[in-house]
Formats: sequence, C-alpha cells, structure tokens
Amino acid sequence: MADMLTLTPSAAARVAAIAEKQAKPAILRLSVEGGGCSGFQYKFDLSDGPDAEDSVSETDGVRLVVDPVSLDLVAGSTVDFVESLGGAAFKVENPQAAAGCGCGSSFGI
Repeated sequence: MADMLTLTPSAAARVAAIAEKQAKPAILRLSVEGGGCSGFQYKFDLSDGPDAEDSVSETDGVRLVVDPVSLDLVAGSTVDFVESLGGAAFKVENPQAAAGCGCGSSFGI
C-alpha cells in the first residue's frame, strides 16, 4: 500500500527542513476533511509517528502518512512542494479529483 502515495524529493526536503526547525520527526501527515470550495480539502501536519492503520510511504528518509479514510480519497496521489510568485505550498496531484479550485487546496470526487 505504500506505493499508492508518492512524496517528491522537493516535498521531502521541505518537510525535513520544517521538522528540523520544530525538533520533530520528519513525518508529514496528509488528511482529507470535508469543506473547501470543491467539497473536500487537504490538511497537512507534522506527525510524531504513524498510527497502526496508516499507509506510509518514504522518500529520502521523510515519511508521508495517511489514515485509511483519507487514503480512499487520495490513493495514487503525488505530494509536491512548489514555489512560485504566488507563494510556496504543498500541492497534491490527485488522479481521483474530478474538480478542483484555483488555490489547489480543495477538490471534488
């Protein structure tokens, strides 16, 4: 199941930098919540560790963890970190999303 999600090297590097500044493990938790302009929204947090039922993938020593309910909505996704004139943010490329918003933080299935 770990191959169902991908964390890009740039996202892994950013997570590692944030985790080091906050003296936390380099573990990014991706979850999906109801809301946003398209029905669901992505939520990112640093995690102290994966829960027993979490799906875990790893890139360059940084882990990406997702709970089973969220995994149903983001399976096959790639998490990237992008910097542009508009700012810097984690971005999810979700093949299941049928609709999205301009900011990239919410989606519909």
